[in-house]
Amino acid sequence: MLRLRNSILSHLLSTSAASPVWPLHRHLSVAAAAVSPRPSFAVEKYLIDTCGLTRAQALKAATKISHVNCPSNPDAVLAFLAGLGLSSADVAAVVARDPKFLCADVERTLDPVVLELNGLGISRSEVARLVSLVPNKFRSRYIVSKLQYYLPLFGTSKRLLRALNHSTNLLSSSLEKVVKPNVAFLQECGLGACEIASLCNYVRWILSSKPQQVWAMAMRAEAVGVPRGSGMFKEAIQAVAFLSEKEIAIKMEQLKNMLNWSDAEVGIAVRKAPLLLVRSKDVLQGKSEFLTSEVGLEPAYIAHRPALLCYSLEGRIRPRYYVLKFLKVKGLVHQDRDYYSTVVISEKFFMERFICPHKQAAPHLAEDYAAACRGEVPTRFRFT
Repeated sequence: MLRLRNSILSHLLSTSAASPVWPLHRHLSVAAAAVSPRPSFAVEKYLIDTCGLTRAQALKAATKISHVNCPSNPDAVLAFLAGLGLSSADVAAVVARDPKFLCADVERTLDPVVLELNGLGISRSEVARLVSLVPNKFRSRYIVSKLQYYLPLFGTSKRLLRALNHSTNLLSSSLEKVVKPNVAFLQECGLGACEIASLCNYVRWILSSKPQQVWAMAMRAEAVGVPRGSGMFKEAIQAVAFLSEKEIAIKMEQLKNMLNWSDAEVGIAVRKAPLLLVRSKDVLQGKSEFLTSEVGLEPAYIAHRPALLCYSLEGRIRPRYYVLKFLKVKGLVHQDRDYYSTVVISEKFFMERFICPHKQAAPHLAEDYAAACRGEVPTRFRFT
């Protein structure tokens, strides 16, 4: 009998992708009625044979649902998961993560949650992703009101799912006591909804932190010279979120010594590019040495254009310097062409302005530039 019921379940799981959600657990109920139930229900065996868990997973999961004494509700839940399009492996992962999901009421909780989420514009595949990410939250109807709040903040369900993938605490935290006060405070600091959503990708716990902690972050951002309302305030929050006041002071001193900056120049650079505070010391050292020694830039020049230190040395700073130097030597651009302006423009504009116009005069320039981006130094770029 168990083999027959499992065969029915396996068939439903394998064909669910093309089937609607609702009929599956009803079909399963009919199938279950046609098969005589076992006199006793072995939870651990069910988890292995029907749900696909390993023995170790089943041993752990069984302790959380030891009260389950028949397969009817777990069978309906498995059919529900199959109806959402979850594969057998996905179903096993959900059950292993939250064994109590097998105890959820399909008709009173799970089905209504799906309907309400669909009504918010969350697609069937996205609902399936939500179940995989937060099964323990999905079996509560409170998830709907929380997602209803987050959707306008993140703009799209895709962005919201990305944020939840980074931090499921968004669904654990109190909206009224934690999340909403944090959002309101960040908005008072001049951040819009898009910026707050973007910030969550880097400081994943910012909305679920105690409001006092978020306020302290803002204070540290202001202490490095970036005022609230500034266009760089989001980056400043992002930079100081992982640093204490002592660590910030150490980073500032390192920048000062590395580039021979004055205190004022360090302040200028950090205000314009707060993320310098979280860059690797070794990486910054390599960039600063190249910019001062090979390009010949003065420390003060770099301090007022700190974005130079934020680009890749291998992928942008060095290759574009070689191209500009080559073009100047060949007389193809003015000698006073500013290096900084060639670094900050996008790759598309760089190609349009500095590579494509010189196809006849320098037919190998494009391939030499590509080679330089791979870390090579073509012979034509060597002038010593």
